[in-house]
Amino acid sequence: MRKEKLVIILTIFIDVLGIGIIIPVLPFYVESFGVSSFYVTLLFAVFSFFAFFSSPFLGALSDKIGRRPVLLVSILSTAIGWFVFAGAKNVIFLFLGRIIDGLAAGNFPIAQSYLVDISKDDKERTANLGLTGAIFGIGLIVGPMLGGVLSSISTALPFWFAGGLATLNLIGAYFFLPETHKERDTEKIVKLNPFLPIKKAFQDLNLRSRYLTWFFFGIAVAIQQSIFALFLDAKFGFTAAMVGYILTGMGVIMVINQGFLMKNFWLKYFKEAHLELWFFLIFSIAFVIVGVGSFYVLLFGLVIFVFSQSVLRVVVTSAVSGIAGAQKRGESLGIMSSVLSVSMIVAPPLAGWLFHYHQSWPFFVSAFFMFLAFLVMKFSKSFNQKFEEEKEIPQAF
Repeated sequence: MRKEKLVIILTIFIDVLGIGIIIPVLPFYVESFGVSSFYVTLLFAVFSFFAFFSSPFLGALSDKIGRRPVLLVSILSTAIGWFVFAGAKNVIFLFLGRIIDGLAAGNFPIAQSYLVDISKDDKERTANLGLTGAIFGIGLIVGPMLGGVLSSISTALPFWFAGGLATLNLIGAYFFLPETHKERDTEKIVKLNPFLPIKKAFQDLNLRSRYLTWFFFGIAVAIQQSIFALFLDAKFGFTAAMVGYILTGMGVIMVINQGFLMKNFWLKYFKEAHLELWFFLIFSIAFVIVGVGSFYVLLFGLVIFVFSQSVLRVVVTSAVSGIAGAQKRGESLGIMSSVLSVSMIVAPPLAGWLFHYHQSWPFFVSAFFMFLAFLVMKFSKSFNQKFEEEKEIPQAF
């Protein structure tokens, strides 16, 4: 493995590990301040609101000045944000911590740009993006388990630990992470207006359908993420540690799927355009299964859920980065992040409201949005041109 790829992978892993640690603990930590579950979902939305302003700007800036300096600033904001969150004395500081993190939220899309920069062809690009998903999965294996253990000592300890990890990540990236973006557009004008990327997203005929489906994808996933721990607690009486075990199992499936099956099964036997279309429909069905009822039905639905989500994250991101080209790659991935942020502003409060009335409604609404995404891709002219070019599907067996 190339040195650049190894360093980038380690950087992504440490960042994702910090995220994995806090996922099962955050709802319980926030509720310890004496606030309702609505505040839990609102904290997700606040981070996404500020990420909406920062992500497209940082992505475009990385096209202009390089990936390295932008990623370092982003990691620094993550460290400070978690330290403020961990040391919070009241709800105001909880929101301040998420705002600080959101103000420079570009870690993951910029890291993806790194790996695309060093890819030799389309297949390697998709495989490298699959690798980021596998690293994300490993973070979800180790992180939630570690978060559950740390939370048994103190509910604030996982957040101190996440801040410490981000600090170590910053130090390691500063000394060892190289610059990979060689085709910089130094004349590029970078604007702070967060609505400009959304405007560009709707004007880009080649990518418009993918941006729209990414918006629907983001709503569905954000609804699930923001109430998942609350759902397991209300439905089955799960503790933070038990939620961590479920997320660990999901992480194992994600690692297997993106680290091994993506390259050796999905990309080998199926065309990317077909994966990009049909997994939206499969993902919709998975949401329905998860929301139906019994624990064992839930587990079955979660397996399909993880397979669908992990494949879609790779193939859609790969398609966008490939179409965008080297000089607009950071900007396009930044637009994707911005579109995702918009969906994650809307989704958590919606999830909290739906969950208040019925525990399963958030999952059924997510299924509806995934079905809309399937329809958009199915009837998109730009997508169908690619789909027709890849009409012949090799036999899997």
